[in-house]
Amino acid sequence: MILVTGGTGLVGSHLLVKLLQNNEQVKAIYRNKESLKAVKLVFEYYNALPLFDSIEWIKADINDIPSLETAFMGITKVYHCAAFISFDAKDKDKLHKVNIEGTANLVNCCIDFSVQKLCHVSSVAALGDATENEATITEETEWNPEVLHHDYAISKYAAEMEVWRGFQEGLQVVIVNPGVIFGYGFPDKGSSSVIQSLKKGNPFYTKGNFGMVAVEDVVAIMYQLMNSAISGERYTLVAENKTFQEVLNLIAGILKVKKPSIYANKVFTSFAWRLDWFLSKLLQKERKLTQASARAAHSTKQFDTTKVKNTLHYTFLDMTSYLKNLVPKI
Repeated sequence: MILVTGGTGLVGSHLLVKLLQNNEQVKAIYRNKESLKAVKLVFEYYNALPLFDSIEWIKADINDIPSLETAFMGITKVYHCAAFISFDAKDKDKLHKVNIEGTANLVNCCIDFSVQKLCHVSSVAALGDATENEATITEETEWNPEVLHHDYAISKYAAEMEVWRGFQEGLQVVIVNPGVIFGYGFPDKGSSSVIQSLKKGNPFYTKGNFGMVAVEDVVAIMYQLMNSAISGERYTLVAENKTFQEVLNLIAGILKVKKPSIYANKVFTSFAWRLDWFLSKLLQKERKLTQASARAAHSTKQFDTTKVKNTLHYTFLDMTSYLKNLVPKI
């Protein structure tokens, strides 16, 4: 029996489809029934809605140990997709609670219940910091504690430390570090919010880089890794490194809307995130642009995925073709 945490999120919902299409027995954690509606839409996308009823849903929380222990009964493999994503400094405590403490709880349960293997979904944010002599970031790039990291990156890095602790205690583990994940479902969250902003006429672009990947690639690689003898390894999952300008122009072209034409340089975004902070306080609204996300918009990071390609002989989906198919459906 397989347990999936974060089954009501983007990666988790697509993973559930993948597992059930391969005739796996699955338990999935949820916190409220309302969140299951989005998962059903993902199953409908794959014409797999009849499989949805095969899931054994368990109401639990990774920070509530008694409910977590109930979920772990009879489990042999675990996919840990649950995480809290925020680049707002006010969410520092929640990031620590969910991403670090929650992962520690999960690792402890894996050990206590003699789980065979754990797959942990991390992020490229938890990878190391390239030096001046390194052109790209790999799984071996060292994390530099003296470099300024945002709270989300720190929480995901620390969560990986909990997974490696479990590995040292005898638990088989694999870690995946995806870039920005594109996929069907959850239109107002994550990468899909970029598509929505262009529909509304976003005029701004930056020239920073980011790594992108399709959710189908992420879950396919996770499944392959969990059904292999591989343990104690982590893998960067990035199909392509693109600039924000390139991707925004591509999506705008697909939507047949005006391409962003105003270059938001570092001075502009520095002012913009401060204004956003002021307005969020004044109007009691969620942040749209934080200091961390403004800084990320100008990042020059490039990610190398040679390891996963060579290990699994894997070929990532072409992101231009993928987005041409996906964007009209968001």
